Amino acid sequence: MMRERVWLNWAMHAGFYLLLAASAWRLVSRHGMVAQTVTALVVCAVLALAYLAGMVSWSRLGRGRLVWLGCVAALWLGLVVLAPSFSWCAVPLLFLCLRLLNARAFAVAAAALTLVVIVAQTKIAQEIDPSLILAPIGIAAMTAVTFWELQRESAARQLLIDDLIAARETLAASRHRTGVLEERERLAREIHDTLAQGLTSMGILLQAADRVWATDPGLARAHVRRAATAAAENLDEARRFVRDLRPPGLDGGTLPEALARLCASSDGDGSGDGGGPRVRLRLEGEQYPLEPEVQTALLRVAQGALANVRDHAGAASATVTLSYLDGEVTLDVFDDGTGFAEPAPAPGRGYGLRAMRDRLDEVRGVLIVECAPGEGTAVAAKVPVRLPEEGAAGVPVRPPEAEAAGMPVRPLEEGAR
Repeated sequence: MMRERVWLNWAMHAGFYLLLAASAWRLVSRHGMVAQTVTALVVCAVLALAYLAGMVSWSRLGRGRLVWLGCVAALWLGLVVLAPSFSWCAVPLLFLCLRLLNARAFAVAAAALTLVVIVAQTKIAQEIDPSLILAPIGIAAMTAVTFWELQRESAARQLLIDDLIAARETLAASRHRTGVLEERERLAREIHDTLAQGLTSMGILLQAADRVWATDPGLARAHVRRAATAAAENLDEARRFVRDLRPPGLDGGTLPEALARLCASSDGDGSGDGGGPRVRLRLEGEQYPLEPEVQTALLRVAQGALANVRDHAGAASATVTLSYLDGEVTLDVFDDGTGFAEPAPAPGRGYGLRAMRDRLDEVRGVLIVECAPGEGTAVAAKVPVRLPEEGAAGVPVRPPEAEAAGMPVRPLEEGAR
């Protein structure tokens, strides 16, 4: 719309100078360089300069545009008195009046301009000709209607543009709110997977130490030492959480190394009295590099699954298996605990499995949970990857068809473990 308006303005200005030049040429060719012709040419030059000054300083004139229009109209009227052939310059002046005047003022100005043109053309013809009266009126009417229609269409487009801008701002605000909610969800997962689980572990260890404090001081002190270690790790997690860095278990290492440290810190005595299950790690297949997002997701799944084993399973042992397969990497966490049949969410709990699924969704992975009463529980995370020789820079890439891989996911109510 702005481009069309610019072209319309330039066409109006060009038309004014074209009519001015044509009228000047007619004056010189018909009357020669007599005194009145010279005077008319001087006034014509002043009018051209005045019009040019308004064009150049249009954006800075503001309300001064009306003063400028009055000066241009006065110069044109004087020029018409000297040379009636300049009367047709009224057409671009009519456009200026349409742009700068309200409807009532424009009607008065249009009538005055039309009257001047009729008088000037009658003077040139030296007779009263109906065509010389009707033609200026028709031209003025058509010009006004055309320009008004263009302005109406321009205003309608401006309204549409305003609506589009408002819709874009609304969409941007909606995306911002969505981003805030997603960030809150991410923070909730981080807190659940790190701080909340660490605090839960410390609480369980200290309770276990309290129960055996009198009967087995050595075991109680071991529980306290493990709680202190968990507290230190939790403090590191909190600092990392504030810095929003990658999980510390992955800093400067690989996923197998991070899982080894996790299993070592989660390893208990397997007594079932609160000391936690024995935890061991198994690695299968030839290792290849994984994307950082995949490593982070699998590490968090392992943390969540081991926290569930410690808090709910009553297991004596748990095994974490990381398998590098052809086309996918899998993480399995199996425990020999009580298992479950129809889980029901406990108040204040139930975020773990949903957080695992959300993390795997981000890397197009799936979560499979298999369990039965008295037979323990198996949690499997599968993430499709492309082998190093098929990806870029030796790093496996998740294939686009991963979402349609057809991997089954057994439905499980949130809050189960």
